[in-house]
Amino acid sequence: MTGPTGMNIVGLHRTLDQELIAILRGASLECPVCGEFLLHRADGIGCFQCGLEIGAEGAAAERLTESAQ
Repeated sequence: MTGPTGMNIVGLHRTLDQELIAILRGASLECPVCGEFLLHRADGIGCFQCGLEIGAEGAAAERLTESAQ
């Protein structure tokens, strides 16, 4: 898609799957629910603001993604 100045316009939105994978890799530190910083702990990843918890289920999702590639 080209804008009025001739520059290419690229969509920057991510799907939820892409966002969760980025969180698990440590590439994203932002909660996909409320936008606050995520706390990376030994037992998982969580958001102190909204209560989102990503634990063992997140690791299973990461393995699924790796096997799909």
